[in-house]
Order: sequence, then C-alpha cells, then structure tokens
Amino acid sequence: MTTDTVARARAWLEADPDPGTREELSALLERVAAGDAEAAADLADRFAGRLEFGTAGLRGALGAGPNRMNRVVVMRAAAGIAAWLHGRGGAGHVVIGYDARHRSADFARDSAAVLTGAGHRVSLLPGPLPTPVLAFAVRDLGADAGIMVTASHNPPQDNGYKVYVGGDRDAAGAQIVAPTDTEISAAIDAVGPLSALPLGTEWTVLGREAVDRYLRAVTALVPAGPRELSVVYTAMHGVGGAILVEALERAGFSAPERVAAQFDPDPDFPTVAFPNPEEPGALDLALAAAAEVGADLVIANDPDADRLALALPGHGPLTGNEAGGLLAEYVLDHTTGDDRVVATSIVSSSLLGKIARERGVHYEETLTGFKWLARAGAPGSRRVFAYEEALGYCLGGDDGRPVADKDGIGAALVAAALAAAARARGLTLLDLLDDQARRYGLHLSDQLSVRVSDLSLIDTAMRRLRAEPPTAFGPLKVTGIDDFAAGHAGLPPTDALRFRLEGGAWGRVTLRPSGTEPKLKAYAEIVMDVEGEVAATRAQGSALLAELMASVALAVQG
Repeated sequence: MTTDTVARARAWLEADPDPGTREELSALLERVAAGDAEAAADLADRFAGRLEFGTAGLRGALGAGPNRMNRVVVMRAAAGIAAWLHGRGGAGHVVIGYDARHRSADFARDSAAVLTGAGHRVSLLPGPLPTPVLAFAVRDLGADAGIMVTASHNPPQDNGYKVYVGGDRDAAGAQIVAPTDTEISAAIDAVGPLSALPLGTEWTVLGREAVDRYLRAVTALVPAGPRELSVVYTAMHGVGGAILVEALERAGFSAPERVAAQFDPDPDFPTVAFPNPEEPGALDLALAAAAEVGADLVIANDPDADRLALALPGHGPLTGNEAGGLLAEYVLDHTTGDDRVVATSIVSSSLLGKIARERGVHYEETLTGFKWLARAGAPGSRRVFAYEEALGYCLGGDDGRPVADKDGIGAALVAAALAAAARARGLTLLDLLDDQARRYGLHLSDQLSVRVSDLSLIDTAMRRLRAEPPTAFGPLKVTGIDDFAAGHAGLPPTDALRFRLEGGAWGRVTLRPSGTEPKLKAYAEIVMDVEGEVAATRAQGSALLAELMASVALAVQG
C-alpha cells in the first residue's frame, strides 16, 4: 500500500459529506494501518482511478472512493453536467428521476442541489419511478437534459447515473452519445473542491400530473381491439408495479395477477440471484403463478421497468428476438405511412429486416444501445418500432413516439394487446411464432456472457479473436468477418466482431464487450427454411444452436 493512496483516501474522507461512507472509509483505513492485506487491496481498488463517465453515464458498486458510486462522485458528476449545460448556452432545465435502489433518492436530491446551486432549473420526479417516465418527461417538458439514478438490472450492491438530452426535437429524451459523453467527462474532471460547490434548494418536485401524462401517452399506443386476457405480472422488486397495473387498467385490460413476493420495490432483490428477467430462474415465481391460475401470458419488467420480458405457461420465456418480431408485425399492422422506420442493433436478429422489406418500410441496423436506436431514421421520419434482443423495445404510433428510449411499460401494453388479439382468434403467441417461421424462415438465437474480474481479459480475448479468427463454429463454417472497430456499413467504430456462417443453415455470431458490466458477450443466430412441420425444424434448429453455442463458448474462453 503506497502512502500516496492513503493520503488520497484521507483527503477524500475530509471532503465526503456522507457520514455512512466516511465511517466505512475510516474503518477501512484502520484495517490498512493494522496491516490487513485484504483491506489494502480494497483501498487500492477504490482509489485506482475514478468511475469513467461514458455514453452509459456512470455505473458501479456503492461505497467510498472515486472508483465507487457515492455522494461525492454523484455531486461531481452533477457539477460537470451543470458546467456542460452552461457551455451550451447558459442556464437550462433538467429533469431528475430515480428508482428504489439503495441511495437513489439521496443521489437524486444531491444532483438537484448542485444543479440549482449552479443556476439551473430542476424538476424532480415525485418518487421512485420507471426510467421511461423520466425519458418521457424530458420530451414532454421540453427540458434541456435529464438524469436518471438507476443501475437497471445490475446486482443490489450497484447504482448508476444515466443522462438524457433535450433540445433536438428528433432525439429529445434520448440517452447521450459521443461526443457529449467526453465533453461531460472533461467537465467533471475540471470540477474543483466539493466544498466550493454552491448548493441550492429551490428545485421543483413534480406532482402526479407528470405520471398521468406519461400514462396517457403510452396507453394511446394501444389500438382498439380485444381486451380479454389473463396476465400474471412481476415487477422483479422494482418500480414498475403500480405504474404497469394502472396502465393495463387504463388501456381496458383486467388487473393482472401479481407475483406478490416481487411486486413491491426492494433494493435487496431477495427472491432472485440477479434482478434481470433474462437470467435463468428469474421468472420461476411468475411462471408458477401463471400455471396455477391458468394465465395466458406472463409479463415481467426489470427493476427500473425499461425492459420487458414475456413468457408463456408450459413454454417459458420468449427471447427478446422472438418478442421483437411479434411486436414489430403488430405495430406495422396498426400504423400507416411511407415515412415509417423500424430499427434494431447489430447483435439482434436479422428477422426485422425481412419484415421491413415485405412491408415496404425503412429498416436500419445500429450499434448496440437505445442511444443509437432512438436516433435511427432520417430527420422527420417516424420510428414506429425499435428493439434490441436484451428485452428492450421502443414503440410509436401514427400520433408519435412518447419515449425516445426503451420502455417496458409501453411495450407491455402493446404485448398485451397482441396476445389478446391472438386469443380472440383462438391462437397463442407460439402459433404466431410458427406462422412467422413459415413466412420468413425459422430464426433461433441465443447469447453467452463471460463475466471477468479483470477487464484486461476481455481486451486480450478480442485481440486473439481478431488475430486468429475461428474458421467454424460447430458445424457452420465462417464465410466472412465484419470488424466494427474501424466502423462498418456506415456505423461509428465500436469494439465488435461479427462472423458470418453457412453450412446447412445460415447464421452469424457477434462478439462484443458489455457496455455496463465486466462481461464479454456473444450473440448467435441461425436461420433455417421450414419445409415441413415447424416443430420438427425447431427441434433440429435447437440442437444445431446448442452445438453452435458450445463452440462459441470454447472460442471466447480460449
């Protein structure tokens, strides 16, 4: 342990306004002084650098030190955003929202204090609410920026900080993209001592009307049609519960059966290992409840309710790509116009492009993340649908698009309308998937995440795969490689590789580091023509996909 690290820790201790993290750091310093090696390693990690501010904002474990999420880091981030806004044209209007994670409300109020102290106008949402409510409010209020305090579906020890931009009508309420992230990061670096920051108190806490306006906007996405549907819903211990139930009822659906153990917000997420609907077992309670009551559909949100998962009793969860294909066709069936745009990302299924070509609407493929998907299409065009395989969906209608980000509440309403319309015809979502397979080919997808403790291992793996690319994944030969590092097909540069595959089926494997977690992620898709029964083709394809994924795992792990 260097004396410099201890000195920086003691300086941090003096500046920290939070008694909880001061006590935590003081105890850690005492252990270091007593020769505790584990404490020394912990302290070194906390002060090895600072949480990097990027297009995903900030995200990290709670705790004292610049490499953790805490009040000092948040106040400095807010001061950097304040300075960035002044550089864009003076005092601005910022909307702040927060979820129910540990410290979220504190971080939101600290941000409001710093921003109002810097001369900006701040509107604070009236309580812990879903991320899409904040994204909507930025557009609805014509604000210059928005801040959402959330770590989405990360583990309970984490928290985070997302930033949204206003102003530009086409992208208002979307997450920031480069170079805004580097501009804000530089402004954060230039922030002086925390004690020198003026803190204000004159922010506005918005009333219930802010939520009502969001609900009116998203319920307008659902066209008239059948409403008879039995739904089981889980909020995954997050903030979506009350809003989703009210939205369904406003749209004309019966109240869903709630998974009571997961309905109320709980930042410790006690019933799930990871509060992510994609994780194995995360929907077990909901599926058990659905089987018990004979429900037609399971709807799940992640903790900040910007993602949507769908599952069927007796079948289990749909993949994000399966739900995306069904929602896309439903939206296109209920919208009109030659200016419609649909979009998905480079890691999602190729099915959406086929749907778009058949319907004669413009299709775009973007980099990963809704910060890009929300900007797809030419200025003035209407992005009626965008999705990403990680359970994110952004929907619009003929009257506009209420949220320029993924919205698990609005998507849930449209999914319910889709399922109710199918039910009225004596069909299930599985029947609709089979129908798509007959028309477009059977598209099957899977993903793999390799979590690491040392981020350098991800860089090493990507360099190795570029230098010595696999010649095949399972039985499918690699017929071409798209390297996105220098940009590809007009897209900005990003660290991703896509392997195009052939051999009895068409396929692709895309590899990229996660933007929010220490993971290397692999996304695989195979496409097969359906010549007989869909079930037989699906069984054959599932076996092929499993073999493919086993090969991908070996290649990724070296």
